Amino acid sequence: MKIKWYGHASFLITGDNGRRIITDPYTPETSGYISIPDAPDIVIISSDNDSFHCRADLVPGKPTIINALELAQNGGQRTEQGIAIQAVAAMEALDHQFHDPDQNGMYRFVVDGISVGHLGDVGNALSEEQMQFFAGVDVLLALTGGHPTINLDDLNTVIERTQPKMVIPMHFRTLRYKPRNTFWIQSFLNYYSPEAVDFACNSEIVITKDTLPAKTRVMVLTHAC
Repeated sequence: MKIKWYGHASFLITGDNGRRIITDPYTPETSGYISIPDAPDIVIISSDNDSFHCRADLVPGKPTIINALELAQNGGQRTEQGIAIQAVAAMEALDHQFHDPDQNGMYRFVVDGISVGHLGDVGNALSEEQMQFFAGVDVLLALTGGHPTINLDDLNTVIERTQPKMVIPMHFRTLRYKPRNTFWIQSFLNYYSPEAVDFACNSEIVITKDTLPAKTRVMVLTHAC
């Protein structure tokens, strides 16, 4: 499996069979990242009303679009092009007084026998149901910028409870995406010893079941866009 980080909450996951999934495509003009250049088979969006997470219309090609919130509200699971996808509902801003409590979906899927979890745009501590949803996930795509998403103490609890083998940070402040109230990556990395953190120095990594670490490690990617 290849994992490529475009920026914000958007990734390209490519399976050994060439199947491509893009998560949470953004609006370039508002996010600061450039347009996503790749044409996927599937696009998963965490909602349909947040321009930082739902711009499937800006992705090249004619992919199948899956709205994770709608999926969560209608059975919570489906198989698309041989890929098992599950979703659970979440709120963006229940605890943030300056934002509307927009609903969105968190989701997980399996590619090449590796389960990948995406925290969507959740802005609160996870409920027990949501925590259980991510149990056993191999790779967690984690919101690590704090406000207006999940705060870092609550995120750390999620990681300690679910024990993913790899955590890939997303949605943090960069030289392209730089709201003043969002943290740089170091704020999240302070929860870990330097020995538990890897820097890919690239936007893309290749992983297999055999190369996943036995204990949780953080893999920091460089945004591609």
